[in-house]
Amino acid sequence: MPRIDNDVKLDFKDVLLRPKRSTLKSRSEVHTTLRVDLKRSFMFRNSQQKYEGIPVVAANMDTVGTFQMAKSLAKHCLFTCIHKHYSTEAWREFADNNPDIVSNVAVSSGIGQNDFQKLCEIITAVPSLRYICLDVANGYSELFVEFLKKVRHQFPDKTIMAGNVVTGEMVEELILAGADIIKVGIGPGSVCTTRKKAGVGYPQLSAVIECADAAHGLGGHIVSDGGCTCPGDVVKAFGAGADFVMLGGMLSGHDESDGEVIQKNGKKFKLFYGMSSATAMNKHAGGVADYRASEGKTVEVPYKGEVTDTVLDILGGLRSACTYVGAGKLKELSRRTTFIRVTQQTNNIFGMPT
Repeated sequence: MPRIDNDVKLDFKDVLLRPKRSTLKSRSEVHTTLRVDLKRSFMFRNSQQKYEGIPVVAANMDTVGTFQMAKSLAKHCLFTCIHKHYSTEAWREFADNNPDIVSNVAVSSGIGQNDFQKLCEIITAVPSLRYICLDVANGYSELFVEFLKKVRHQFPDKTIMAGNVVTGEMVEELILAGADIIKVGIGPGSVCTTRKKAGVGYPQLSAVIECADAAHGLGGHIVSDGGCTCPGDVVKAFGAGADFVMLGGMLSGHDESDGEVIQKNGKKFKLFYGMSSATAMNKHAGGVADYRASEGKTVEVPYKGEVTDTVLDILGGLRSACTYVGAGKLKELSRRTTFIRVTQQTNNIFGMPT
């Protein structure tokens, strides 16, 4: 018989943060000490390496996780997971010209036949790389766990981000297999169709709360991957206990995003698509394999110019949230967060803001 879990599971849209009394004068008080307050410092469980920065991460999608995005985000102390389709030579050239940024990016890999070899080649070419992102749609497979163990054995001092999963028991298994940061999220992304095609997923807020609890119990960390549509969602992910928050759609459509600008009816757009979409598989794998379905869509995102304004909007939202709940540092946000369930987020009588 199928089992039904009747516990309520919530998404970002289902909650707001309750304001609390604060001794902070204004968000500008947080702003004046930005490099102290919004930065986090972590010591990772398995690599024993240290991270310091603002833990907002560009997703390893080929329209977002680009070298150009990494250069722009690094100016604000943000992190980038570089997509897996750059060549070893491209990595070497990037590292030669940007040695200060290499410490703030991750090299991404799947678990295909040639992925391990390419990963080894890139790290051999750029030994200063500190982070590896092992990314698959389904982090529950035994093959993925074995691949993770293999990478940990090969690179004992590299910090490994691995996923995606949405439940505590699998978070624990991946940490014990060698991962330091677990990617949490199945189906919440703006161009992900897994929930439509496969009927599988988990509301992101509850996934973050449950997975963060499991990871922190073992001294591990998590990154909330997917589901953020605005700065307030980023705040909620951190409030729920995420150590890092990964963004795809919010960073799409910028100059730093890959792809040409498309002009239609006097307006500008850029393509944005999921990495399991037909667009991505036609581009990188010669088409959609006959044993699977496309689990991503392709959209035309309004062109947004440079990414800096979007970054400042996100960081401004985080600072504002801190003042509302009395958190002097981003580190304190989850401890100061009380979520209240709501039936409506905003008053849209005049339409959604642009």
